[in-house]
Amino acid sequence: MLKKITKPLIMGILNVTPDSFSDGGKYTKIEAALVQAKKMLEDGADIIDIGGESTRPGAESVNAEEQIARVVPVIKIIREKVSTSVWISIDTTLSQVATAALDAGANIINDISAGQGDKNILTVASQRNVPIILMHMQGTPQTMQDNPNYADVVSEVIESLKFRVNDALKAGIKKENIVLDPGIGFGKRKIDNINLLAHLSELVDVGYSVLLGTSRKRFMGSICAVSEPSQLVTATAVTTALGVMDGVMLFRVHDVKENRQAADVAWALKKEKDYSAPKTN
Repeated sequence: MLKKITKPLIMGILNVTPDSFSDGGKYTKIEAALVQAKKMLEDGADIIDIGGESTRPGAESVNAEEQIARVVPVIKIIREKVSTSVWISIDTTLSQVATAALDAGANIINDISAGQGDKNILTVASQRNVPIILMHMQGTPQTMQDNPNYADVVSEVIESLKFRVNDALKAGIKKENIVLDPGIGFGKRKIDNINLLAHLSELVDVGYSVLLGTSRKRFMGSICAVSEPSQLVTATAVTTALGVMDGVMLFRVHDVKENRQAADVAWALKKEKDYSAPKTN
């Protein structure tokens, strides 16, 4: 599926949770989730990422049954009322939730634990032949910001993701179905996030599709002297444009319209830059 990417893809975030850091509680009712899904598609989303468990720092874990109760009705109504063809991603670390979501109509798995929270999720991705996003995280959402530490964050994140890739390949997942996410804000200090963003091309060079998720993240607020996450739309769009120029092709965002524009303009520039670059033998 992801082998056919011909332009940067925008993944719109639809949290059906009461406690997500930026939009918790807004879309817990099916009607509100449906309206938001329609709006994201009208604004240019290519993928809708649905999650039933908050992954903000310190968030409590949610069991599989509760996650399924939150996400499955939303996936079903989007398939029924909005689109039979839009890509839908299930944001979960649990194989049981992933299976239920795929059965309901999802077709991508987004696992912030990269298969470490529930190794069976890799088997599910393999058996169902669907893309899976493997994200780097130091610790868990409950502990990840306690005292993250790296000697060389770029090389350590890349090496860690390579290990996760090996596990995915061993489980039978096709290379073209693997997406890597550096995990901006997940067990990272401000300087770590900045370093990763400054060296995205090195992760792209590993040879897999890369997803970037900076949307409304706190470290950008500290740069911009902004405390309200919803005021970081422009900052997020800047990282999207820079990510496109470095070869990133998927972007997970709250604000679809602004990031769609940023990605499209950057993509036009990148194509021209790549076309006009001196050719080497």
